[in-house]
Amino acid sequence: MKCFLFPGQGSQTTGMGELLFDQFPELTRIADEILGFSIKSLCLTKGDARLNQTQYTQPAMFVVNALSYLQKLEKTGEKPDFVAGHSLGEYNALYASGAVSFEDGLIIVKKRGELMAKAEQGAMAAVLNMSESDIYSCLKNNHLDGIDIANLNTSTQIVISGLVDDIERAQEHFEREGAAYIRLNTSGAFHSRYMEPAKLEFEKFLKSIVFSPLTIPVVSNIHAAPYKQEDIVQNLANQITHSVKWVQSMQYLLDKKVSTFEELGSGVVLSKLITKIKGQYTPPASANTLSDLLTLWDNKCPVGSKVVVKGFNNVQTTRSKAVAVLGHRAAVYLEGYKGYFSLKDVDLKAA
Repeated sequence: MKCFLFPGQGSQTTGMGELLFDQFPELTRIADEILGFSIKSLCLTKGDARLNQTQYTQPAMFVVNALSYLQKLEKTGEKPDFVAGHSLGEYNALYASGAVSFEDGLIIVKKRGELMAKAEQGAMAAVLNMSESDIYSCLKNNHLDGIDIANLNTSTQIVISGLVDDIERAQEHFEREGAAYIRLNTSGAFHSRYMEPAKLEFEKFLKSIVFSPLTIPVVSNIHAAPYKQEDIVQNLANQITHSVKWVQSMQYLLDKKVSTFEELGSGVVLSKLITKIKGQYTPPASANTLSDLLTLWDNKCPVGSKVVVKGFNNVQTTRSKAVAVLGHRAAVYLEGYKGYFSLKDVDLKAA
């Protein structure tokens, strides 16, 4: 099976779409009318700083991704079995699935970019060579509770988001733990609690849009599972404040036996990520094996058990029974944390 992937903000580059604008002149004209400026000029003019400003980046990426998809269809006539997009790219996945027209998709993305551009005093950083549980541990142990996990790109490439002072203060703590810490050139704390005002305004706007039936499964960033038609508005609104669960989304597709991933649009960021994810991928346990594992854990570690967790200095306490995340991965909740921890990283504390 095949999945088309659509990149998001960060993959933009001068020159993107160079051969597409003249190939699709009518859609390019429509884009210019909606945006109020020349999309071709924005993407092709060297030194145009607007391309890296989110209110311009987002519609530019949407247009180039959309035209790349249409070019692919013209060449092959074949549609994929699944589509997925990273953050902004999810709007192109919805376009490819038939949920929105080119015009409505661009109008939505334009509004999203404008709202997100209003975000102030926020920052983001990429943390490399550190697992999700290790990052949660570092944040908690150093009283950095104001920082959220924004993007789970691979199991060891994770982006955090928060206020500027917190992101600056976090650097020394992560580097002390041996992680690579890279500040990102963003204007706000995207995919975090600090985007709540933008989310609320965007949700109101989305309710004015009519979404058509999905014809290709779209894997949601926030659920790492296919969209439900009735949840489109809520998913898109929540995406602004929730983590992009990219590695979990790709694992879902691998579990569904997707073997071919093709990135459409600008750059090869997602192609590189899927190569890493495939290398770290473990096929799901069978239903019987998983059921036995959950039962064994619950018999050994009832709710409230003291446990040791990889990457944590302190003893932790479970606050849920073991569960099957996405139907095949054994995990448990811990006191004081949002999200599941894999049973691979958790063990009962020795008496």
